[in-house]
Amino acid sequence: MTTLAHDRYCDEIAHQVGQLRALVTSGVDLSATVPTCPDWSLEHLVRHTGGALRWVELLVRTRAEADVEEDQVPLGDGPEPTGDPAALDAWLAETGELLVTTLREAGPDTKVWSWADIHDSGFWARRMVHEITVHRADATLTAGLPYEVAPDIAADAIDEWLQIVEFAQTDPDDAAANELRGPGRSIHLHATDTAPELNAEWLVELTEEGVSWRRGHEKATVALRGPLTDVMLAFYRRLPLDSPRLEILGDRELLEFWLARATFG
Repeated sequence: MTTLAHDRYCDEIAHQVGQLRALVTSGVDLSATVPTCPDWSLEHLVRHTGGALRWVELLVRTRAEADVEEDQVPLGDGPEPTGDPAALDAWLAETGELLVTTLREAGPDTKVWSWADIHDSGFWARRMVHEITVHRADATLTAGLPYEVAPDIAADAIDEWLQIVEFAQTDPDDAAANELRGPGRSIHLHATDTAPELNAEWLVELTEEGVSWRRGHEKATVALRGPLTDVMLAFYRRLPLDSPRLEILGDRELLEFWLARATFG
């Protein structure tokens, strides 16, 4: 599957960081519990997201050949004191600038360690776009604010998630991912609000050999339909399937089975 251009990912990281900064300084309660990550407060979520960006910046800048422990990342835990929106904002601003600069200098093809089967800086540019895109959704939903994301980014987020599930199934110890194996079951995702040239439809097949998928309109065991952003959020378990913005046709239990097992690690 073709990915977006490296510069597009770099631009989007900068945009998403700006959006998250605006939320942090909007007067939102940083101690509020994040419904989609209930073990975290909003401030914890922001610090986690910024810390992930700083971790990747260090990996790419040092051309890491192996994993780097989180406690080795300068300011990876965020600023002191806690509960200070201005300090979080300044930290996020510096974080975004550092990462985007490092990724632009590296380009997409610099060799860098990763936990997946792609070992280059382009992998990390894409991964961090969707890391912050989804966690900004967590933050925005916590604040009760409307959430928007560009159609090409939302569609690419679905592509990347499916590729992560494919990769997870190469690990025989990932029991949840491997429970998705089996014959004769399929899921169709259908965005109802995009231009045809984006081809924002997917067929996901659960086979004995593993998950396979492709873009396109095809019959399936169950279909999830709705605006692209909402389909993306539901597929990432950020929007309930009962949302009035979504429509489910066919075997809902199969979709729920998928969502319970298609997890990140």
